[in-house]
Amino acid sequence: MIILGVDPGLTRCGVGVIEADASRRLSFVHVDVVRSDPHTSQDLRLLAIYNGLAAKIDAFSPDTVSIERVFAQENRNTVLGTAQAAGLAMLAAAQRGIPVALHTPTEAKMAVTGNGRAEKIQVERMVAHILNLNKLPQPADAADALAQAICHALRPSGALQGGEREQHLTLAQRQWAQASQRAKRRGSVDRGM
Repeated sequence: MIILGVDPGLTRCGVGVIEADASRRLSFVHVDVVRSDPHTSQDLRLLAIYNGLAAKIDAFSPDTVSIERVFAQENRNTVLGTAQAAGLAMLAAAQRGIPVALHTPTEAKMAVTGNGRAEKIQVERMVAHILNLNKLPQPADAADALAQAICHALRPSGALQGGEREQHLTLAQRQWAQASQRAKRRGSVDRGM
């Protein structure tokens, strides 16, 4: 399975591509940052990000696109640009019939480091370790995009939420996701929630 991870941003949009085999061994395929010129108009910036994302999707033909779920930030301009870039990634994937999964930054950090509050350097080091890279992926947007892809590969229970179409999962992924969700529901019932 080829997974293309996206760390959305209007100036720098990280793109990381990995391959996950049937036994969940992960291998590095590609990492890059799609950029837009902050001195041009917003419409042209969005077009540059869309064209860059579409080109990456066309080049790597991923089975899934995993995008960082936008969450509230204090800086409205940052969250607006991030949300717009995430929407462009979803649109580019949907136009090509590729399922989309959304994972929060906390989920990605947890999947990669085991700590949902990990620092950026910890995420970068673990991404490099998991993918057997000789150096840390740079810039941070690139490492975050790879972390999104790794998160999706290692946490398919989230694949049944956040917009991904279940029929695009392998039978093993679907069964694991369903078992994980049943376990979560049982845990909630056991705790009286």
